[in-house]
Amino acid sequence: MEALYPAMATVAAYLLGSLSFAVIVSRLMGLSDPRSYGSKNPGATNVLRSGSKVAAIATLLLDAMKGFLPIVLVRTLGQPYGLEEGTVALAALAAFLGHLYPVFFRFEGGKGVATALGALFGIHWALGLATGGTWLIVAFFFRYSSLASLAAAVFAPIYYLFGHRVVWYADKAIAVAIVVMAMLLVWRHRENINRLIQGKESRLGRKK
Repeated sequence: MEALYPAMATVAAYLLGSLSFAVIVSRLMGLSDPRSYGSKNPGATNVLRSGSKVAAIATLLLDAMKGFLPIVLVRTLGQPYGLEEGTVALAALAAFLGHLYPVFFRFEGGKGVATALGALFGIHWALGLATGGTWLIVAFFFRYSSLASLAAAVFAPIYYLFGHRVVWYADKAIAVAIVVMAMLLVWRHRENINRLIQGKESRLGRKK
Protein backbone atom coordinates (compact mmCIF):
# COMPACT_ATOMS: atom_id res chain seq x y z
CA MET A 1 0.00 0.00 0.00
CA GLU A 2 2.82 2.38 0.85
CA ALA A 3 4.12 2.11 -2.70
CA LEU A 4 0.82 3.58 -3.93
CA TYR A 5 1.08 6.80 -1.91
CA PRO A 6 3.37 8.66 -4.39
CA ALA A 7 1.02 7.72 -7.24
CA MET A 8 -2.01 8.85 -5.24
CA ALA A 9 -0.33 12.18 -4.43
CA THR A 10 0.58 12.66 -8.08
CA VAL A 11 -2.96 11.96 -9.30
CA ALA A 12 -4.42 14.30 -6.66
CA ALA A 13 -2.01 17.06 -7.77
CA TYR A 14 -3.03 16.57 -11.40
CA LEU A 15 -6.74 16.75 -10.55
CA LEU A 16 -6.19 19.94 -8.58
CA GLY A 17 -4.20 21.38 -11.48
CA SER A 18 -7.07 20.51 -13.81
CA LEU A 19 -9.31 23.14 -12.20
CA SER A 20 -9.26 25.95 -14.78
CA PHE A 21 -9.81 28.93 -12.50
CA ALA A 22 -9.76 31.42 -15.38
CA VAL A 23 -12.95 29.83 -16.66
CA ILE A 24 -14.44 29.22 -13.19
CA VAL A 25 -13.80 32.76 -11.89
CA SER A 26 -15.08 34.32 -15.13
CA ARG A 27 -18.30 32.32 -14.92
CA LEU A 28 -18.85 33.20 -11.27
CA MET A 29 -18.30 36.91 -11.99
CA GLY A 30 -20.50 36.93 -15.10
CA LEU A 31 -17.64 37.62 -17.51
CA SER A 32 -17.04 36.24 -20.98
CA ASP A 33 -15.27 32.91 -21.27
CA PRO A 34 -11.53 33.76 -21.55
CA ARG A 35 -11.26 31.10 -24.26
CA SER A 36 -13.44 33.28 -26.51
CA TYR A 37 -11.36 36.47 -26.74
CA GLY A 38 -7.82 37.82 -26.80
CA SER A 39 -5.27 35.03 -26.91
CA LYS A 40 -8.07 32.57 -26.02
CA ASN A 41 -5.78 31.32 -23.26
CA PRO A 42 -7.51 30.46 -19.95
CA GLY A 43 -5.04 32.33 -17.79
CA ALA A 44 -4.81 35.45 -15.64
CA THR A 45 -3.25 37.65 -18.35
CA ASN A 46 -6.08 36.99 -20.77
CA VAL A 47 -8.71 37.42 -18.04
CA LEU A 48 -7.19 40.87 -17.47
CA ARG A 49 -8.19 41.73 -21.03
CA SER A 50 -11.82 41.43 -19.92
CA GLY A 51 -11.28 44.65 -18.01
CA SER A 52 -11.72 43.06 -14.56
CA LYS A 53 -8.55 43.34 -12.48
CA VAL A 54 -10.28 41.56 -9.60
CA ALA A 55 -11.01 38.53 -11.76
CA ALA A 56 -7.46 38.52 -13.10
CA ILE A 57 -5.92 38.71 -9.62
CA ALA A 58 -8.23 35.97 -8.31
CA THR A 59 -7.31 33.76 -11.28
CA LEU A 60 -3.60 34.40 -10.75
CA LEU A 61 -3.70 33.54 -7.05
CA LEU A 62 -5.85 30.44 -7.47
CA ASP A 63 -3.76 29.13 -10.36
CA ALA A 64 -0.61 29.66 -8.31
CA MET A 65 -2.14 27.82 -5.35
CA LYS A 66 -2.67 24.79 -7.60
CA GLY A 67 1.08 24.47 -7.89
CA PHE A 68 1.91 25.51 -4.33
CA LEU A 69 -0.56 23.46 -2.30
CA PRO A 70 0.34 19.91 -3.46
CA ILE A 71 4.02 20.49 -2.66
CA VAL A 72 3.30 21.92 0.78
CA LEU A 73 0.97 19.03 1.60
CA VAL A 74 3.50 16.43 0.48
CA ARG A 75 6.23 18.01 2.58
CA THR A 76 4.14 18.61 5.69
CA LEU A 77 2.01 15.46 5.71
CA GLY A 78 3.83 12.99 3.49
CA GLN A 79 6.80 11.86 5.56
CA PRO A 80 4.87 9.18 7.53
CA TYR A 81 3.76 7.77 4.17
CA GLY A 82 7.24 7.72 2.65
CA LEU A 83 6.72 10.77 0.45
CA GLU A 84 10.01 12.54 -0.14
CA GLU A 85 11.56 14.92 -2.69
CA GLY A 86 10.84 12.57 -5.59
CA THR A 87 7.13 12.85 -4.84
CA VAL A 88 7.49 16.63 -4.53
CA ALA A 89 8.88 16.68 -8.06
CA LEU A 90 6.05 14.47 -9.35
CA ALA A 91 3.39 16.57 -7.61
CA ALA A 92 4.81 19.81 -9.01
CA LEU A 93 4.93 18.43 -12.54
CA ALA A 94 1.48 16.80 -12.24
CA ALA A 95 -0.19 20.03 -11.07
CA PHE A 96 1.49 21.90 -13.92
CA LEU A 97 0.41 19.32 -16.50
CA GLY A 98 -3.10 19.44 -15.05
CA HIS A 99 -3.25 23.14 -15.86
CA LEU A 100 -1.93 22.57 -19.38
CA TYR A 101 -4.14 19.55 -20.08
CA PRO A 102 -7.10 19.66 -17.64
CA VAL A 103 -9.22 16.54 -17.56
CA PHE A 104 -12.25 18.61 -16.50
CA PHE A 105 -11.99 20.96 -19.50
CA ARG A 106 -11.41 18.57 -22.41
CA PHE A 107 -7.61 18.79 -21.93
CA GLU A 108 -7.62 22.37 -23.23
CA GLY A 109 -5.76 24.41 -20.66
CA GLY A 110 -3.59 27.45 -20.22
CA LYS A 111 0.14 28.01 -20.48
CA GLY A 112 0.90 27.29 -16.84
CA VAL A 113 2.90 30.34 -15.81
CA ALA A 114 1.11 31.01 -12.52
CA THR A 115 0.89 27.31 -11.62
CA ALA A 116 4.60 26.84 -12.33
CA LEU A 117 5.41 29.89 -10.20
CA GLY A 118 3.29 28.50 -7.36
CA ALA A 119 5.18 25.22 -7.59
CA LEU A 120 8.50 27.07 -7.42
CA PHE A 121 7.36 28.90 -4.29
CA GLY A 122 6.40 25.53 -2.84
CA ILE A 123 9.84 24.11 -3.59
CA HIS A 124 11.52 27.11 -1.93
CA TRP A 125 10.23 30.61 -1.31
CA ALA A 126 13.50 32.18 -2.51
CA LEU A 127 13.28 30.29 -5.80
CA GLY A 128 9.74 31.53 -6.34
CA LEU A 129 10.72 35.06 -5.38
CA ALA A 130 13.67 35.13 -7.77
CA THR A 131 11.63 33.73 -10.65
CA GLY A 132 8.64 35.96 -9.94
CA GLY A 133 10.98 38.95 -9.68
CA THR A 134 12.38 38.14 -13.10
CA TRP A 135 8.86 38.11 -14.53
CA LEU A 136 8.02 41.46 -12.94
CA ILE A 137 11.21 43.18 -14.11
CA VAL A 138 10.83 42.05 -17.74
CA ALA A 139 7.10 42.79 -17.75
CA PHE A 140 7.65 46.27 -16.27
CA PHE A 141 10.25 47.33 -18.81
CA PHE A 142 8.91 45.63 -21.94
CA ARG A 143 5.14 45.33 -21.19
CA TYR A 144 4.91 41.86 -22.70
CA SER A 145 3.57 39.10 -20.46
CA SER A 146 4.78 36.41 -22.84
CA LEU A 147 8.34 37.76 -22.93
CA ALA A 148 8.37 37.98 -19.14
CA SER A 149 7.10 34.40 -18.90
CA LEU A 150 9.77 33.14 -21.30
CA ALA A 151 12.52 34.91 -19.37
CA ALA A 152 11.25 33.48 -16.08
CA ALA A 153 11.06 29.99 -17.60
CA VAL A 154 14.65 30.17 -18.82
CA PHE A 155 16.03 31.49 -15.53
CA ALA A 156 14.10 29.24 -13.13
CA PRO A 157 16.32 26.14 -13.65
CA ILE A 158 19.41 28.35 -13.51
CA TYR A 159 18.31 29.85 -10.20
CA TYR A 160 17.61 26.40 -8.77
CA LEU A 161 21.03 25.04 -9.74
CA PHE A 162 22.78 28.29 -8.77
CA GLY A 163 21.29 28.06 -5.28
CA HIS A 164 22.71 24.56 -4.78
CA ARG A 165 24.36 24.31 -1.33
CA VAL A 166 23.98 28.08 -0.90
CA VAL A 167 20.26 28.46 -0.20
CA TRP A 168 18.98 24.89 -0.67
CA TYR A 169 20.14 21.44 -1.62
CA ALA A 170 19.33 20.81 -5.29
CA ASP A 171 17.51 17.49 -5.62
CA LYS A 172 17.97 15.81 -9.02
CA ALA A 173 14.31 14.85 -9.41
CA ILE A 174 13.16 18.39 -8.63
CA ALA A 175 15.77 19.84 -10.99
CA VAL A 176 14.46 17.62 -13.79
CA ALA A 177 10.87 18.64 -13.02
CA ILE A 178 11.80 22.34 -13.21
CA VAL A 179 13.63 21.86 -16.51
CA VAL A 180 10.65 19.98 -17.97
CA MET A 181 8.25 22.71 -16.83
CA ALA A 182 10.52 25.37 -18.34
CA MET A 183 10.67 23.52 -21.67
CA LEU A 184 6.90 23.08 -21.75
CA LEU A 185 6.38 26.76 -20.92
CA VAL A 186 8.55 27.76 -23.87
CA TRP A 187 6.68 25.30 -26.10
CA ARG A 188 3.29 26.62 -25.01
CA HIS A 189 4.46 30.15 -25.88
CA ARG A 190 5.59 29.26 -29.41
CA GLU A 191 2.82 31.35 -31.00
CA ASN A 192 3.70 34.26 -28.74
CA ILE A 193 7.33 33.95 -29.83
CA ASN A 194 6.27 34.26 -33.47
CA ARG A 195 4.13 37.32 -32.68
CA LEU A 196 6.99 38.91 -30.72
CA ILE A 197 9.30 38.43 -33.70
CA GLN A 198 6.66 39.94 -36.02
CA GLY A 199 5.89 42.81 -33.61
CA LYS A 200 2.26 41.75 -33.30
CA GLU A 201 2.19 40.61 -29.67
CA SER A 202 -0.37 42.32 -27.39
CA ARG A 203 1.00 44.37 -24.53
CA LEU A 204 -0.08 44.07 -20.93
CA GLY A 205 -3.26 45.91 -20.02
CA ARG A 206 -4.76 45.82 -23.49
CA LYS A 207 -8.47 44.98 -23.33
CA LYS A 208 -10.33 42.64 -25.66
